[in-house]
Amino acid sequence: MFARTDQPESNTENKPQTGKPVRIGDLLLEKGLISQEQIAQALDYQRNRGHKKLLGEILIELELVSEEQVCETLAEAYDVPFARITPKVSDPKVIEMLPREFLEKHFVLPLFYVQGKLTVAISEPTNVFLIEEMGRLCECPVQIVAATLKDIQATLEAHLPNTNIFVIDDIVDDNDTSAMEIVDSQMADMHSLEASADDSPIIKLVNYIIFSAVEERASDIHIEPDDNTFRVRIRIDGKLFEKMRPPYNMLPAVVSRIKIMAGMDISERRIPQDGGITVMLNKHPIDLRVSTMPGKFGEKVVMRIVDNRNKVASLDTCGMGHDLLKDWKEILHRPNGIILVTGPTGSGKSTTLYGSLNELNDPTVNISTVEDPVENSVVGVNQFQTNDKAGFTFASALRALLRQDPDVVMVGEIRDPETAKIAVQAALTGHVVLSTLHTNDAPSAVTRLFNIGVEPYLVAAAIRGVLAQRLLRKICTRCKEPVAIDDHTMRTIKLIAGPDYQIDTIYQGSGCKACRNTGYSGRVGIFELYIPDDDAMEAIAKGAGLQDLKKIAKASGYRTLADDGLEKVKAGVTTVEELFHAAAMH
Repeated sequence: MFARTDQPESNTENKPQTGKPVRIGDLLLEKGLISQEQIAQALDYQRNRGHKKLLGEILIELELVSEEQVCETLAEAYDVPFARITPKVSDPKVIEMLPREFLEKHFVLPLFYVQGKLTVAISEPTNVFLIEEMGRLCECPVQIVAATLKDIQATLEAHLPNTNIFVIDDIVDDNDTSAMEIVDSQMADMHSLEASADDSPIIKLVNYIIFSAVEERASDIHIEPDDNTFRVRIRIDGKLFEKMRPPYNMLPAVVSRIKIMAGMDISERRIPQDGGITVMLNKHPIDLRVSTMPGKFGEKVVMRIVDNRNKVASLDTCGMGHDLLKDWKEILHRPNGIILVTGPTGSGKSTTLYGSLNELNDPTVNISTVEDPVENSVVGVNQFQTNDKAGFTFASALRALLRQDPDVVMVGEIRDPETAKIAVQAALTGHVVLSTLHTNDAPSAVTRLFNIGVEPYLVAAAIRGVLAQRLLRKICTRCKEPVAIDDHTMRTIKLIAGPDYQIDTIYQGSGCKACRNTGYSGRVGIFELYIPDDDAMEAIAKGAGLQDLKKIAKASGYRTLADDGLEKVKAGVTTVEELFHAAAMH
């Protein structure tokens, strides 16, 4: 849609006036649509990122102006009518006057054929070469109107079934993915699928999907087939956002490309498969765990992103309150015992465990881990990955590790009675054992060990502390603002905290470009730490029930997840809605 100034005369009915070159920035500035500072911002963005994109495209990308404003401004400058196009405006029979391949390649839309003249909507009103080519193809005079690419694309999609108008070059800047290379790529010996998977546009699209997800701090990529399209979604701060919807006919090649990269069998599409990819991004390794699942409309792909550029977090940055952090570190440095972290999948347990290993990491200490899989590399720690097919399970690995003179052992998860019993025995024989359980709160970890089959008296002797946690989205600092507490919000607060709880001010994010208009950016943990005192130890040894354990804990000043969450709401770190969601899960 942007001006080209080196064009010959055109014999179209309303040829663009291409005399003196125009600059889109000057035009928008003259109309008062942008400021000089915004032009400078866009030029800096263009220069710093090495973009080939034109200034108008960058202004749109930065949401400083709309595509419609840029297109309409250019149309005015070149004396071409501007039109807002909808599928109802165009005549399907008139659309057929130009070849389908031409429409899909150039994004032009025939609208009317009146008195021997064809009216065509075009997003590049100064592209005389394209206009003359249309006149040659339809063998009649062509007059043009300017329209946004978005409107033209939507109308073509409505009138051309199964159209392939998804243009990779429009969403992928070659410079963006040039810093990314595939490290582990096992090429499969297939023919048609492999050939299409190795097509440059498919490679470019898959690289862009991975690259952009990493750059946007996504934790997962979902590729989900539908009836006549497939969608790409990325998970950021625990929520899924739609990235794009390519046409369905690209799905087999995209899936095959990912399978080739992950060393999977591209000929097998009837059963689930797992694989892995390592890419180098700006000389840093990024691991992707790939899972495929056959579905009604084709294979669904999920890629979990493990960004090795992110250093293992320190406990000091995990979001724990001062007193809780002090108590947690004190437990970690005890000479023996079992220490547990609990919470649902995606609650940050691994981050806390790695931070705890960092706290204990010392040249005088032998630390070993058994994980499935190893999520982060920690210098100075011996890390082992289980392999169930080979019989190298959590239980067998833990048993072997105890013959390796360990001081500290971290087991990724206690899943079965055998692992639980070995972990408890290790804790009772002079080792510090860290692990995770899936429970709703900290005291529930004790009764879970009972249920798995560990004798209560052994649990009482081994347990040192249990940390339960959740992750809540943080309010975006760029659009954070105080808001009045309405009756509904106050009822929600009292539902969580009790009828006597008082709070004066809460905050929320109004939504901005930095946070995708969600009002949130990043996540913060909320925690509860259960350290059994003498009364609790006695109750645990007798096999007390969960409610009895909670009563004893409450009497000793135990702070719950909700208590910690309310403190973070008061401090303006997160919102009541986020806390309520976590409390509902709790």
